[in-house]
Amino acid sequence: MKKVLLVASHGGHWVQLNRLNQAFNGCQLHYVSTEADLANEVGTAKFSFVPDANLDTKLSLIPLAANVLWLVLRYRPDVVVSTGAAPGFFALLFGKLLGAKTIWVDSIANAQQLSVSGEKVKRFADLWLTQWPELEKPEGPFFRGSVI
Repeated sequence: MKKVLLVASHGGHWVQLNRLNQAFNGCQLHYVSTEADLANEVGTAKFSFVPDANLDTKLSLIPLAANVLWLVLRYRPDVVVSTGAAPGFFALLFGKLLGAKTIWVDSIANAQQLSVSGEKVKRFADLWLTQWPELEKPEGPFFRGSVI
C-alpha cells in the first residue's frame, strides 16, 4: 500500500488539499498542517501538526523545516502532495531528497501569478500543477483543472 504524505497550511490550502482525497483511495494517508484542530477532519488517517511560518517570519522557517524533515524521515512516504505553502515546500524538498514522488498543486488564490512557494518548489516537483489555465507553460506548471 502506497504511503502518501498530504501537506498544507491551514485555511484555503487545507480546503483544496482535502478536495483531492478521492485520488488517494486505497493509500495509507498521513496529513500535516499548521492547525492542530484539523486532526478532527481526517477520520482514521494519521495527522501531524507543524508550526506555521512564512517569508514574513523567516526565523520561524527553521523550526518548521526541522519538524517537516523529522516527519518525512519518520513516515518515509512514497508520494508527497501539497497545495502550499511553506510546510508543503519543505515536505516536497525533503521527500524528493529521500526518493518520494512529489506533486505540487499551486493555490487557486494565485490567479495572476504563481505563489512564491510554487515558484521555488518547481525543481523538486515531479508533477507541478496550476489551477489557472492562463498560468500554464510548456515547461510547467501544467493545468489539469481546479479543485474549487
